[in-house]
Amino acid sequence: MSEKYLPLEGYPTVTDADMSEQASGMLKLLSTRRTIRDFDDTPVPRAIIETAIKAAATAPNGANQQPWHFAAISNPAMKRRIRLAAEEEERAFYNGRASDEWLEALAPLGTDASKPFLETAPWLIAVFAQKKGPNGEKHYYVTESVGIAIGMLITTLHAAGLATLTHTPAPMNFLRDICGRASTEKPLVLLVVGHPAKDAKVPAHALEKKSFDQIVQIWD
Repeated sequence: MSEKYLPLEGYPTVTDADMSEQASGMLKLLSTRRTIRDFDDTPVPRAIIETAIKAAATAPNGANQQPWHFAAISNPAMKRRIRLAAEEEERAFYNGRASDEWLEALAPLGTDASKPFLETAPWLIAVFAQKKGPNGEKHYYVTESVGIAIGMLITTLHAAGLATLTHTPAPMNFLRDICGRASTEKPLVLLVVGHPAKDAKVPAHALEKKSFDQIVQIWD
């Protein structure tokens, strides 16, 4: 019978200087992350994607239920099906489903219903949130848990030198059908993964971030 508790590992003693150096290094790395829409079609080894998903699956989650499923897709036929289904939803979005206010907010990005990156990028990762377990048991803190895992997935891929796009056409039920997932699973994001195209650009306003004082309040 396994022990109920095991000794904590993975936290070696570090000095304040060590912590500061490592935190600053992570800030520097993540400050270079950009969401892109112009991908190169250069292949990315499957092993890299698998390692990134394994890292994401270490995310904290409610009651250790691990309420996620990652569908990693490089198959051209599947990517084509996903693009066609996503663009159908996007056309409905841009042609009436979205409010004028929403479209105005998107205008600086220059986006439209055309999503060629869904076929150009070497990998798509559909992330599903599982409302229930295999025996019908209810899962808790599902959205929070899967959201954290997605953040860790993006961070790992960026650390590996890959670019990502969090694509979220609404609704995304077509992903369940294409990936053969259960009706109790909700697709939360379609992550587009690959190398940036050589001429890739990002909107200038995307580099403008709120100041630290605008986003933080500290009591000490």
